Amino acid sequence: MRQCLTNPEAGYYTTRSKVGDQFGEKGDFVTSPEISQVFGELVGLWIVAEWMSQGRQSKGVELVEFGPGRGTLMDDVLRTTRNFPSLARSIECVYLVEASPTLREQQKALLCGDAALDEIAIGVQSRSKYDGTPVAWCEDIRLVPRDASKTPFFIAHEFFDALPIHAFQSVAPDQQQKPSNIKGLDGKFIPIRDGSSSSKTNQWRELLVSPTSSQSSNIIQSRSSASPPKDSPDFQLSLAKASTRYSLVLPESRPRYKALKAQTDAVIEISPESKSYVSDIATRIGGWKVSPARSTYRSHSRSNGDGSKQTPSGAALIIDYGPESTIPTSTLRGIQSHRLVSPFISPGQVDLSADVDFLGLAEAAIDASERVEVHGPIEQGEWLKRMGVQERAEMLIKAAGDDTTKADTVRKAVQRLVERGGGAMGRLYKVMAIVPEAQGKRRPVGFGGELQ
Repeated sequence: MRQCLTNPEAGYYTTRSKVGDQFGEKGDFVTSPEISQVFGELVGLWIVAEWMSQGRQSKGVELVEFGPGRGTLMDDVLRTTRNFPSLARSIECVYLVEASPTLREQQKALLCGDAALDEIAIGVQSRSKYDGTPVAWCEDIRLVPRDASKTPFFIAHEFFDALPIHAFQSVAPDQQQKPSNIKGLDGKFIPIRDGSSSSKTNQWRELLVSPTSSQSSNIIQSRSSASPPKDSPDFQLSLAKASTRYSLVLPESRPRYKALKAQTDAVIEISPESKSYVSDIATRIGGWKVSPARSTYRSHSRSNGDGSKQTPSGAALIIDYGPESTIPTSTLRGIQSHRLVSPFISPGQVDLSADVDFLGLAEAAIDASERVEVHGPIEQGEWLKRMGVQERAEMLIKAAGDDTTKADTVRKAVQRLVERGGGAMGRLYKVMAIVPEAQGKRRPVGFGGELQ
């Protein structure tokens, strides 16, 4: 997935924009911020509400977005926050984590206009067209400066679904590969023993991407391929013949993974990179979870950069698609021209994604910092309604006056964001929040709480 999406020479996001836009009706998919400005405005309003609930910090606020696309969402967020001057003045920097140079150019044009673009230690930086706030670009969250005195607000909209996954299948004892031999330098055969190959219980085997072979008996077809591709795929998922380092560790890392091991042919998907990202986010909001073994080290570390944080602050809003509490299984898909296609055709020309494991993200956040709490996920349609999507739509319709075409466009766009029928966006997409631990005293707006 990483190579197909972000390879510098042929990746979908790193090179596709040179020959055609991925977004919009003429591209491969449409995202919520592109459908209606109301979506981004309500994300911005949620940040405003969290900032207010956490004491209205007068400085040190940071906005961080992962995979900003064209920059539409952040543009709507900044346009919203500038209506709250105290918050706007407190924002010290906007960080955009983006791997694509071509998308960075689009984002810079939208957010900064003709402002100069300068090289900095982590990437490049310009100035917001609204108020001159620094806007910085980098390629990874690890490059975003870590400062325990800051209050970071994170936005991850359709970001985690594009991070690489590992897929595993539970294999019965009679399906497991027998030990084999290889010839050593002295010409003698050496037995290769796989500790799990002689097991009398089910074992996890990794599903690996391999070249297409008509003779392969271990082919696993992706169940997400809703329409047949024009050409036969060049690659396929094949069952590993023996344990890999990932199959020995990742599926054994959680009880809910282990519980499926006894079910022969059960398939699960795990994204270690997703958990790494959300762990980093959680520690920037709540500080590290300090164990006795690490407390001595941290007591002698500098407060700036070691993860310690006297008062938890900031929040994260994650919006993506995936099951609310179950483990994703066989969800790797390709998306091209608004259709689901095989993820193994036309590498670098097809968007790839997989369902997000929201429960896995929640577990990773809480494991990383004991001073954060997770709310959700809830359906996007419900979250938008709680945030006032209908009320904001009515304001825009009223502002349209006699322009019935514009008013009708607003109505249809909002309906598309909230409707729940079938695979509609209001039901398919979920919203989850990571906020400072409040000992049950408050819930964030949109998740059952009220503005404080």
